[in-house]
Order: sequence, then C-alpha cells, then structure tokens
Amino acid sequence: MKYLSEFRDGEIARRIAGEIRRITTRHWAIMEVCGGQTHSIIRNGIDQLLPPELELIHGPGCPVCVTPLEVIDKALAIAAQRGVIFCSFGDMLRVPGTGGDLFRVKSEGGDVRVVYSPLDAVNLARANPSKEVVFFGIGFETTAPANAMSVYAAKREGLKNFSILVSHMLVPPAIEAIMTSPGNRIQAFLAAGHVCSVMGYREYLPLAARFRTPIVVTGFEPLDIFEGIRRAVGQLERGEASVENAYTRAVTIDGNLPARKILAEVFEVTDRVWRGIGVLRKSGWRLSAAYRDFDAEVRFAVSNISSRESSLCHSGEVLQGAMKPNQCPAFGKECTPRKPLGATMVSSEGACAAYYNHGRFPAPGMVGNG
Repeated sequence: MKYLSEFRDGEIARRIAGEIRRITTRHWAIMEVCGGQTHSIIRNGIDQLLPPELELIHGPGCPVCVTPLEVIDKALAIAAQRGVIFCSFGDMLRVPGTGGDLFRVKSEGGDVRVVYSPLDAVNLARANPSKEVVFFGIGFETTAPANAMSVYAAKREGLKNFSILVSHMLVPPAIEAIMTSPGNRIQAFLAAGHVCSVMGYREYLPLAARFRTPIVVTGFEPLDIFEGIRRAVGQLERGEASVENAYTRAVTIDGNLPARKILAEVFEVTDRVWRGIGVLRKSGWRLSAAYRDFDAEVRFAVSNISSRESSLCHSGEVLQGAMKPNQCPAFGKECTPRKPLGATMVSSEGACAAYYNHGRFPAPGMVGNG
C-alpha cells in the first residue's frame, strides 16, 4: 500500500488545497476528462475542498458510457446467436441496450462469459474450434493495445473462429469537439494519465496552442488530482496555455512505443459515434484492412442496426459537461443503478453512478444542485 497511501496523504492534500485557494482570484471551469478521475473526485470530496470560484466539470472519458447504443444492440444480437461464445469485461454486462442487456441474453440461454483479458477469449477460441468466439472490444487508447494483441495473436495462430466487436474511441478529438461546441465554457483540462501512458501527450500540444487552453496530464489518486488542479489554475491565473505532465511516474511525451506500434498495425482511424454526443470525425479506431476478417460486425452482418436513445436520459449533456448528473430530471427516480436509463448510471466510471453512490442528490424541490 506504500505507493498508494503516499498519494492519499491528508496533510499534503490540505496543503495543496490551501495553495489552490491562495492563487485563485476568479471563476474557472476545469474539466477532468476521465471517468476514473470523476469517481476519485466525488469519492474523496475533492470538489468540496476547493474554493467556490473553481468548478469541476465532468467529461466524456468513461469508455462504457460513450459506447453508442447501437453498438450495445449489435453486441446483444451477436451474443444471442446459437454457436456463439460472447466474451466481455464485466462492466459491459449491465449496460442497457434497446431490449435489455447482456445479462438478459445470458439468462435466456446465450453463452455470455466474463473474461479478464482479451487473450482469454483467444484461448477460448483455441479450445472451442466448433464455436464462434467474439470479444467485445471497447475503450479508449488505454485498453486498445491488449485488444489489438488479441487480434494479432489470433491471426498468427490462424484462428478462424475468433472475432472482435470494436468500439474504440480517441480522446484528443473529443477535447477538440468540446472546445468547438456552441456554448463551451471549459477553460482547462485534466488529461487522463492512463491514456497518456500509452499514447504520450504530444497530440495535446496543438490543442492547447490552438484553443489557448491549459491541459495538465495527471493521475487518479487524490494528490494527483489536487496537483493537476493546482497546475491548471496556476496557468489560468498567469494567462498561460501549455501542456504539463504532472504524472511523470507513468507518462512520457511519446508514451509506450511498442504498444503504439501494434496499434498502428492492427487498427486504423475512423469516424465514431459517441453515445449521447453523435458522430465525431476521426475519433476512433476500426480494424485495418489486414485484420478486417476478424471484424465481428461484418462477420455477423449487424452493421445495419441503428437505435434510438431514451428521451428521458440526458447522459449526452452529462458527458459533454453541460449538465451535472443530479440536474437530470430522471436522476434517482426513473434512472437508478438497478434500473439505469443510460450507461452513465451503471458504469463503474460513469458520472451519474458516482453521484448516486456517494449521495450527491439534488435538494428537495430542486431539479439539481450542481
């Protein structure tokens, strides 16, 4: 626990919080991109220790949350087919599609299995040659190298019964979309350290320069986040806009070069639909031409599935930072972790789940309390 506890030191946290209060002279709106950071902020009450002039806005960095409804429906359609072993990480099983979730498919006889690595799915394909084994490959740049490696390994072994349903998103285009959206009020970003540990942060340099917006790469422990906020506020108060790396124990400017090499071979950049947001150009990955035979969407002919979001769910506004979770009229009423309307309420990194699980409910008689 040594290397965790040293980044949770209460005395140091109070000292950094005091420094943030000292240097803050006006209102600033800072977005933490990553859902893991959101949960750390709410769980540890970090936002409640900051000066009232500072507003933390929760961003779209929850991979489960931004996986579009139509992709969930494609997963359900594939998983329900006879002769298919459908493999997923556990956090996707309760994400609602139009007609249920993967748990419901499993209860109705579908062979849905939780795995802990995409290579577990490759092993299942090897052990079950008469079955079609499909892995649900979602996430940002963080999970992509392992997913790419599974496809690479399957091709090298000549496994014809393995495929992957891909829904990979890229963070920099999301930041660009937020900064160019009407009514945007974000003035600085906390970038996700685990994404940058893979990709580095060179891609963020032109974004900071173009939009004159500070971007601070930071981690997920309380002291990481406090330090990221301190650096962001410092830049804002000085009128600066650069990329700072506050997570040097895990991140370098160019990231993990072997991981990036396998990503460049297996995937290619494509337009992607983000749940609740819409299509963002060049914001995701799909399998490259050399690995297209492993595309489950093509293999199972589910490309034409389209879906419509619930009119009660405002997860799109939450993901874009336009609304706090407890400002949604359905929060804690029609939408709860047991009966979620959207992925932001069920995902372990979803902002709505963080607010619900840590008691951030709106005051009685109010739509929300921000």
